Amino acid sequence: MDNKLEIAKDWLPRYTGMPLEKFGQNILLTNFSDYVENFSNRFGVDIYGEKKPMQAATNNDGLTIINFGIGSPNAATIMDLLIACNPHGVLFLGKCGGLKNSSEIGHFILPIAAIRGEGTSDDYYPSEVPALPSFKLHKFVSEKVIEKGYEYRTGVVHTTNRRVWEHDKPFLQHLKETTCIGIDMETATIFIVGHYNEISRGALLLVSDVPVAPDGVKTEESDKEVTEQWSKEHLELGINSMTEMSKSGEQIQHFRY
Repeated sequence: MDNKLEIAKDWLPRYTGMPLEKFGQNILLTNFSDYVENFSNRFGVDIYGEKKPMQAATNNDGLTIINFGIGSPNAATIMDLLIACNPHGVLFLGKCGGLKNSSEIGHFILPIAAIRGEGTSDDYYPSEVPALPSFKLHKFVSEKVIEKGYEYRTGVVHTTNRRVWEHDKPFLQHLKETTCIGIDMETATIFIVGHYNEISRGALLLVSDVPVAPDGVKTEESDKEVTEQWSKEHLELGINSMTEMSKSGEQIQHFRY
């Protein structure tokens, strides 16, 4: 194997346990095994990748969901490996911390950009290159969210490699100064590596905690409550958006800056 595509074609099945021909043309990414399990139960399809680093399943409409794990290195890995199946579009269904009064628990965020605070994306482009989603893909997601009667917020999210930062007052002040609406650990990486690999990409984030508020730091109990109340709706919005995009036949073309 002497080129990236050959490596990706070998490694994507190795990481997920799913044969390359089983991958669909539209991809949902998530960090959570229950999203993959709910997808599997909804469509009656097998889950591949037990005891593998990632788990995946594909329905009869050619929509694949992948649990790639947590953090920007894993996000970069899956966005690199996905060149093996040349997807039409990739939508990340992640959770984030809300940083504004308007980004309350249970709200959805459709980020217009992400601050590259994670470091991983520096291996792909200089820091001046912005981390942006594909507009047309986000248009489909926006329409589905509104159609289903939900509200969503737009704004910039901050992506960090730090999982435990809630105690760090200088960092909290920095987040306030950047005017970000939310914070997560993957979105900027997915946007940048998607751009690098010419993959159309987007993100629909679910606000799972409000770490800047008193008693707002996520706990096991609060996260369980969020999952029970909103994760199925979150997944359903992703499924509907990517399925509608596929059935429309509209090309979600990648353009270089």
